Amino acid sequence: MFDFDKHLASLSEQTVLCIGDLMLDEFIYGEVSRISPEAPTPVIAVKRSEVMIGGAGNVARNLVSLGARCIFVGVVGSDEAGRALTDALGAHPLIEFHLVVEPSRMTTRKVRFVSEHHSTHMLRADWEMAQPIDPASEDALIDHVIKALPRAGAVVLSDYAKGALTPRVIRAVIEAATALGKPVVVDPKGRDYGIYRGATLITPNRQELAEATASPAQSDTEVAEAARGLRRALGAEAVLVTRSEAGMTLVGEGTPVHVPAYPVRVRDVSGAGDTVVAVLAGMLAMQTGFEAAMRAANAAAAVVVGKRGTATLSVAELRARILPAASRAGEEKIVFDWALLDEHLDEWRKQGLRIGFTNGCFDLLHPGHVKLLAGARAACDRLVVGLNGDASVTRLKGAGRPVQTVAARAELLAALEAVDLVVVFDEDTPKELIGRVEPTVLVKGSDYKREDVVGHDIVEALGGEVVLIDLVPGQSTTAMVERSRTPKPR
Repeated sequence: MFDFDKHLASLSEQTVLCIGDLMLDEFIYGEVSRISPEAPTPVIAVKRSEVMIGGAGNVARNLVSLGARCIFVGVVGSDEAGRALTDALGAHPLIEFHLVVEPSRMTTRKVRFVSEHHSTHMLRADWEMAQPIDPASEDALIDHVIKALPRAGAVVLSDYAKGALTPRVIRAVIEAATALGKPVVVDPKGRDYGIYRGATLITPNRQELAEATASPAQSDTEVAEAARGLRRALGAEAVLVTRSEAGMTLVGEGTPVHVPAYPVRVRDVSGAGDTVVAVLAGMLAMQTGFEAAMRAANAAAAVVVGKRGTATLSVAELRARILPAASRAGEEKIVFDWALLDEHLDEWRKQGLRIGFTNGCFDLLHPGHVKLLAGARAACDRLVVGLNGDASVTRLKGAGRPVQTVAARAELLAALEAVDLVVVFDEDTPKELIGRVEPTVLVKGSDYKREDVVGHDIVEALGGEVVLIDLVPGQSTTAMVERSRTPKPR
């Protein structure tokens, strides 16, 4: 129903136009160990700080982190924060930005003080001028939008109620986008949603929906009913309600769709809504349909709330969350280039993980192989499987082997949960590969003696061990091949 693999691969081909309230986000991290003697307030010993593009600009950051292009249109003041935002946007090659400078305006800036040990927000300080931009700035914004629209596949209106998205700007954007057949995704603010009339998709959170519709909007039924009424009132194609730990609800023409939230450890929800609308817009730009876009956005939100600060995510992270492990196996587990092997090994060693190794031809996967691999994985934290290349198998097993190509054999191995990495080698023995991996555990079947296992000397010299796994009686690839080739009596 949803070809997420295809859609995620196509995100890099999309361009999204984003218009909204730009702000500078600062995070100051430190430890709190005492109370100030001057007043009953905690004292934070600052360890580090981060400055990043926030507000509607975080939608742009999320789009480009996924490989899409973003055309961003916003307003800043003629101040230090405005200049910092201009420089930060300029550092992203995939963001084309058009900023209207309003000299009398204060650029919105938010500083958050965070206890690093507990990942708790202690205080937020805001500098802002939450009032509508002047008519000249409205004209400039609209002009930039009209010029950029033909190059965009979708439009985002990211409203933080700081004044950039006036009713006049919103109407002009929706009407121009509608005339060109471009979907408009709105991240709304305030109680009067009438200004968003005619938008394609409205994305309030549950509390915003309740306030805008004067309804409780607590249960699935109540949320769906409130969203249905909002959709009718605004003439929108769909309403998507974000509901924190309760997941998301999509109300369109058909039956409402509820999807649960992913079970994750929440570290910081700052900017998660920006991630959601970025993914929605990127998916709708390629005409995926609302439900597919919602499911991708739900997975994306689960990734970013597990990070600190105003976070973004990559396509690889989104794929890892939304696609089953077996469908990612070829891309993430199979290694032909040994330089990539080193990257995996370095990361595992940094984490102090126990690395195991086994090898074979694995021509026709059978229960004996599965038991061997499961036993090998039980003896370590990460299992590397050395796989003989096709020429190597032919030299070892004779003409007519392998039955399956190395690509097919590698894909089957990688689909097994017990296997963390499949590395192809072309030599007759895996000795060179074992020297490269330097495993803590070397595993073979119990038909071997310890001293006959190739690479035992390398592993034991490093302080590792050889583990022999009992075989499953009667299981042999060679026997399977011979049986398949023997004519059956009539």
